Amino acid sequence: MTYIIGEIGQNHNGSVGMAKAIIDLACLEVKDEAFGDFLPALDAVKLTKRDLSQELTESAMNANYDSLHSFGKTYGEHRKALELDDHEHHELFDYAKSKGLDFVETLCAPGCTSLLKLFTPDFLKVASRDLTNQPLLEVLGETKIPIIVSTGMAGEVELNGALDVLNRYHEDISILHCVSEYPTRPANVNLNTIKWLQKNYPNYVVGYSDHTIGISTPVAAVAMGAQIIEKHITLDRRLKGTDQAGSLGPDGLRRMIRDIRILEQSLGREGIFLEEVVKMAKEKLERSIAVNRDMSSGEVISKDDLHMLSPGTGLSWNALDEVVGKTLARDLGRDELVQKNLLK
Repeated sequence: MTYIIGEIGQNHNGSVGMAKAIIDLACLEVKDEAFGDFLPALDAVKLTKRDLSQELTESAMNANYDSLHSFGKTYGEHRKALELDDHEHHELFDYAKSKGLDFVETLCAPGCTSLLKLFTPDFLKVASRDLTNQPLLEVLGETKIPIIVSTGMAGEVELNGALDVLNRYHEDISILHCVSEYPTRPANVNLNTIKWLQKNYPNYVVGYSDHTIGISTPVAAVAMGAQIIEKHITLDRRLKGTDQAGSLGPDGLRRMIRDIRILEQSLGREGIFLEEVVKMAKEKLERSIAVNRDMSSGEVISKDDLHMLSPGTGLSWNALDEVVGKTLARDLGRDELVQKNLLK
C-alpha cells in the first residue's frame, strides 16, 4: 500500500491550533461511494523545523518582505512568525500519534536536532535544497532515524553524493522524485524519473513528492510504482501563505486518497486470467453454437446450419469439430443451442 504523507509545512501559519486542525483533516474518512467501501486515509503528516540562526545571511533576513503572503516586514520577521518551537513540535507529534498517524520532520539545519531530545519522529526528511549540505546530512545520518530525501534540486551527482554520506550511518533511506517548481508545470514533472530511480537505485524505496496543481499527477505516480506520495495539505487554499494555493484542501485531499486507494486495488497482479466474479457474466453474454433453422432428429449437421448466440452455456466455436458431421438425436428448433447430449 502506498505510504501517503500530508505535508503541513508552514500551512499552519505559526499556529499550533491550526496545525492540529490540519492533522484532524489528515484523519478524514474516505469512502468509495460506488461500492460503499471505506478506504485507508493518510499514513503520516509532516512538519518543517528551521533554525533561523542557520537559515539565511543577515542581509537576507533583514531584507524587506513586501508580499500579500508576508507575516512580517522583513523576511526574518516573516520566518520567525511562521516558526514553531521544539515543544510545539512535540505537542503536535503527540497529537498526530493520538490520531494514529506517523510523524515526519524536515530538519533544515543541525541546530534543529534539538527537538530530538523531546521525541523521535518516524522519519526525517531532507529537503531538496539540502542534498549538498553535507554537515546537515552527517548530523541526520548519525541519528539512525529512517530518512527520506527529495530530489527536487538534484541531479544524479548530487543524489549520489547525499546517499554516500547517509549510507555511512544506515541504509534505511527512501528517495522521492520531486521538481522544485511551485506549482510544477505538467511538462516539467517527468514521472518517468520514478522508473529510472527504481532501475538505478533498486535497494531504496522510491516515491514522489508532488507540487503540481490537482490530484492526477500523484495518482499517476502510484500507477508508475511510487511507494510514497507526499502532498501539501491545508484547511483552505485561499488562506494567506505561499504554499496554500498549491496545496490540497479537504475535498481535494479526499479525492486524491480515494483515487490512490482505488488505483491500488485496481493494479492487481501480472497476467491474464478469468476472475471468479466474471464467470456469471461469461455464462450470460458469451456465445454458444446454435442452429440457424429448424432441424429434425436424424439430420446431419453442417457448418452452414450453425451460428453463434448467447448465452455462453453451450459449446464454443472451438468445439465445431465435435458438432459438424454429427447426427441430431432429437428435433431442434431454430436458434436453440447445440448440446453434446443432443448429438450422436
